[in-house]
Amino acid sequence: MSVPKTLDPLSALSPLDGRYRSKVEPLAAYFSEFALMKHRLLVEVEWFIALAEAPQIAELPPLSDTGRDFLRGLVANFNLDAAHAIKTIERETNHDVKAVEYFLKAQLANTNLAPHREFVHFGCTSADINNLATALMLKGALQSVWRPAADALADALAEMAARYQSLPMLAHTHGQPASPTTVGKEMVVFAHRLRRQLDLLAGQPIFGKMNGAVGNFNAHLAAYPAVDWVAFSQNFVEKRLGLTYNLLTTQIEPHDYLAEIFHTIIRVNTITLDLARDMWAYISKGYFRQKIVAGEVGSSTMPHKINPIDFENAEGNIGLSNALLAFMAQKLPVSRWQRDLSDSTVMRNIGVGLGYSLLGLRSAQRGLSKAVVAEDVLQAELASAWDVLAEAVQTVMRKSGIENPYERLKAMTRGQRISADAMRAFIRELPISAEDRARLLQLAPETYIGLAEKLATIAEV
Repeated sequence: MSVPKTLDPLSALSPLDGRYRSKVEPLAAYFSEFALMKHRLLVEVEWFIALAEAPQIAELPPLSDTGRDFLRGLVANFNLDAAHAIKTIERETNHDVKAVEYFLKAQLANTNLAPHREFVHFGCTSADINNLATALMLKGALQSVWRPAADALADALAEMAARYQSLPMLAHTHGQPASPTTVGKEMVVFAHRLRRQLDLLAGQPIFGKMNGAVGNFNAHLAAYPAVDWVAFSQNFVEKRLGLTYNLLTTQIEPHDYLAEIFHTIIRVNTITLDLARDMWAYISKGYFRQKIVAGEVGSSTMPHKINPIDFENAEGNIGLSNALLAFMAQKLPVSRWQRDLSDSTVMRNIGVGLGYSLLGLRSAQRGLSKAVVAEDVLQAELASAWDVLAEAVQTVMRKSGIENPYERLKAMTRGQRISADAMRAFIRELPISAEDRARLLQLAPETYIGLAEKLATIAEV
């Protein structure tokens, strides 16, 4: 069986590049092979410029404005022709970073920078270029693509919390009717959980290193012993690239920060998974109805169905994301002695892990946008759940010194539904204060919501 030679969404091996390409397209600017080449070139160019600005490196004179613009223009105008040129070089070198170095040198060949081409990749090992390129790609993807999707989901939950802060709903613990809550309070819990993890993620540094073959500046010092290479590389990583400097490394940046970031994203994913399963169950019980979208089909044989596919898609994609990110978080910080290459192919899949997470976040948000509270169902279920007031009644009985209140309410309510009249008759016979009796008699399942309405408006979201 043959497939098209050129990449087509219908012939792509990965669903991210096929079925879901339009939904994850923005990540391609950060995690495609093209993006990796461009960010490697960026690091090489900025390192060359930084070296030229160092007065101690006399053999590489300061660049003119035209020279700097030319070099940065190679990055700004990087296109598929340039990427294919690098790929052609790589087929000969069998080394992807060296191919970028040779490409940059070739661009300098017919310029006044040609005599200084050997300062391209000066003192560098491939890991210097790769770790910084990866860090820049991850930083950009999180800020521009993934974080906005996570924020949008948290915002949607916060908006639902505000809209339904007062709408009572029967809660369920162990799948059984429990003390009532409000729809808004349940939504604010998810919003608050997401915001906490996103705040943690915002505070997690993205590290970079630029210190040579085994992290000791060996070659740098051999060529220019008078240069403060620690200060120079720190300035390069932090001031020029906007990353956090890691001085103490082997040949590779140890990737611990990647594990930290991935574990936080896993927690965001898991909270979203929890939301998706809860919404699926609420829809199943009829608490939420789904908006009808013209032309959509729920079942291939049952015309009446509107399936909760968005929440199911979120669950599946989040599972894939967590599996990939968990593996990478465990694998990447481990490297034999000063360096092995087992991390290289794994790091090429960071975008895949984030891609499935992005799909999950957006699916969950889309599901929320189509979910409409069925107030009539909520009210009807509350109206038949007078047994949930047993908690309040036995608590007031404890306050009043009545013996065995829990056991008495257990005998009356466990495993059976109690009518409003039966519950009120029981309350009237209790030896409690008139004030407590009046308060209990005023209770109904729909008003027994504690501080749920107030909690739905907490400032943190």
